[in-house]
Amino acid sequence: MAFKLNGNPLAVDVAFSHNDIQYPANWLRLSTAEEKTAIGITEIADATTYDSRFYWDDGTAKTLDDEDAKDSEGNLIKNKDGSQMVNLGVKSILKRQEKNIAGSLLAQYDWYVVRKAEKGTAIPSAISTFRDEVRAACDTIEKEIDACSDTAALVTLYGTKEDGTPNMTQYPVDPNS
Repeated sequence: MAFKLNGNPLAVDVAFSHNDIQYPANWLRLSTAEEKTAIGITEIADATTYDSRFYWDDGTAKTLDDEDAKDSEGNLIKNKDGSQMVNLGVKSILKRQEKNIAGSLLAQYDWYVVRKAEKGTAIPSAISTFRDEVRAACDTIEKEIDACSDTAALVTLYGTKEDGTPNMTQYPVDPNS
């Protein structure tokens, strides 16, 4: 909650004065609603915030699927090479983010692959297994994203169950952690 006095915001845990009375920094926290009202303080509900991955600032759901880009008159917009410009939907953006996560997990062990190619030194089985599991997890997550038919399903997918465990597939634990 936010507070206002005479139309001016009051910061919690900051001392203030009103009508020649000094109020300590903890007064807003410790006072009752009646005490605040008695001196003219009003409570303002915090603004609703929306998860920017799925919603615009006004709470409108973002488009899930890719769409052809159009100008204000509805004409298709082309790229410099003549191909159709596309506005990425939430699903494509999330899948790209998941590919980046998987890529960063794999990249830390790429040197094993290079060493094998250059010197023929075997990749440790724990590393090879981890890399396979990362790729499989990313593939499964992309399928989970594609299976969502609406924004609510995506929000649920990226949320947690009542016991706090994630709803979506998780990446494997790094073998060196």
